[in-house]
Amino acid sequence: MCAAILLAEDDRKQADLVRLYLEREQHLVTVVPDGRQALTALRATPPDLAILDVMLPGMTGLEICRVLRGESDLPVLMLTARSTEDDLIRGLDQGADDYLTKPYSPRELMARVRTLLRRTRNGRANGPLRVGALTVDPVRHEVTVDDHAVETTPGEFRLLEVMAAHPDQVFTRGQLLEHLHGFDRFITHRAIDVHVLNLRKKIELSPRKPTRLRTVYGVGYKLTAGDPAPPHAP
Repeated sequence: MCAAILLAEDDRKQADLVRLYLEREQHLVTVVPDGRQALTALRATPPDLAILDVMLPGMTGLEICRVLRGESDLPVLMLTARSTEDDLIRGLDQGADDYLTKPYSPRELMARVRTLLRRTRNGRANGPLRVGALTVDPVRHEVTVDDHAVETTPGEFRLLEVMAAHPDQVFTRGQLLEHLHGFDRFITHRAIDVHVLNLRKKIELSPRKPTRLRTVYGVGYKLTAGDPAPPHAP
């Protein structure tokens, strides 16, 4: 699974260690120590994956992620010394695909990298998933409701993709976390709730009375055919 990876990390020792592990797995690694340099490099030659430290000089990893989400679906793994729930939610809201807190095991980091690359490549091979009027297209990375486009973050997209592949199946928050981010003791179920709340604003006629992305109280969430009418503005 050789891939081109950009690593934005201003701690030289940390960057050298991560580069070593990535290159052992035959990845082509570009290291930049500054946020603005990272964004320039990402735009000039988009890699297969970006690994961004949150606290970069010049431009933070969160700022880079926010800009990228307006331009591409490039997978982004955030590295940070911050481990609070608010920090996690902020990273996910900016469109990060995964979130790893320091100190971390290099082996765990490599496992996260493999998972993100595998999801990206598997998604390209899958056809559109349809649940009622909702369509999730992994190839085009598009979501539509009655043929009207719905903008989603990568995390929101993956949640819909997982649930659309198994309509009417109830997923616990723990199961969805495994699909979205893997196991991390710092990630909480609140991250899933944030994605669900944001998605309901985008795919439901009435977000406070959802008929597509339903809550199964005491268990989790499920995706159903719901209402046929599109939730787009007239």
